[in-house]
Amino acid sequence: MKYITQNKAVLLLADGTIFEGKSIGIEGTAFGELCYNTGMTGYQEIFTDPSYFGQLMLTTSPHIGNYGVQREEIESDSIKISGLVCKNFSTEFSRPSGTDSLKNYFIEHKIMAISDIDTRAVVRYIRNKGAMNAIISTNTNIEELKLELDKVPNMEGLDLASKVSTKTSYYFGDENAPIKISALDLGIKKNILRNLAARGCYIKVFPHNSTFKEMKTFNPDGYFLSNGPGDPEPLKSAQKVATHILAENHPLFGICLGHQVIAIANGISTYKMHNGHRGINHPIKNLITGKGEITSQNHGFVVNKEEVESHPDFEVTHIHLNDNTLAGMRMKNKNCFSVQYHPEASPGPHDSSYLFDEFIENIKKK
Repeated sequence: MKYITQNKAVLLLADGTIFEGKSIGIEGTAFGELCYNTGMTGYQEIFTDPSYFGQLMLTTSPHIGNYGVQREEIESDSIKISGLVCKNFSTEFSRPSGTDSLKNYFIEHKIMAISDIDTRAVVRYIRNKGAMNAIISTNTNIEELKLELDKVPNMEGLDLASKVSTKTSYYFGDENAPIKISALDLGIKKNILRNLAARGCYIKVFPHNSTFKEMKTFNPDGYFLSNGPGDPEPLKSAQKVATHILAENHPLFGICLGHQVIAIANGISTYKMHNGHRGINHPIKNLITGKGEITSQNHGFVVNKEEVESHPDFEVTHIHLNDNTLAGMRMKNKNCFSVQYHPEASPGPHDSSYLFDEFIENIKKK
């Protein structure tokens, strides 16, 4: 791997649109679905979030890397984005608690990044045209890049949870904790585990293809279906797990991809959005309490709200106030609820952390 700084690089979209920039760290090529996150901070948590696997991340904040990295501020053990597109990339950092520069962090994980891109123009373009595949490269031969880009699979129908899930089961938390949780890892974030452990839970995390029978051997008090990347439709094994959990009416909580899996397991469809929700200031309304929440979100698929509203066993509990899409639901006849957003992420507000408390209360009253 050759290391270079500020060499010419390009961003090529699937429809042939080209943006020119400069490379950061390593030379090479990276591809995936291009998405953007509007968060002003928290870039390290974003880059290590398994839900972003297979995607090129465009950051709308104009300065990236200015506070470096902190080894504890991670959501998984490695960078999960395919590559980074930004406006200004800082190779130096000023935070006293920082342990390294973001540039070195990207080099360590062999992740391609380009800067000096007009990110506002790119965001405006894909907001209008919709999410699409793209490629970033220090190879500026556009015809060669087009041939490579043609081979990149579309996100629809793509099982990516299997790429980021743990290969073997592991435990998290205090083994003497009063509550035991079996969690299905579809791309679980570390802060979800921290939130559960902080509420007196001992968690066993299972690989994505685990069966309900295997998860039940832990003799858990409740079950959790995690967030993760890709399309929920191909995740037949996870859908079967949800079906079995609900058949026995065990307490069940799902976040993001897990939320979508619960919907599909009950005959409710999902669909790919024109552009997903990715940022740390998305407004949500809790229809049960009437309260608003400022939330962190990261998803390109969403559950069909009309089908939930017409389903006799479900009710809508949360809606996204920007576009009225479904943000949360619960079952009327089962001990089950789920949300599309991330209550474990607290970019400032802690508006949604109560959802973990509700899960614990559901377990205690089962």
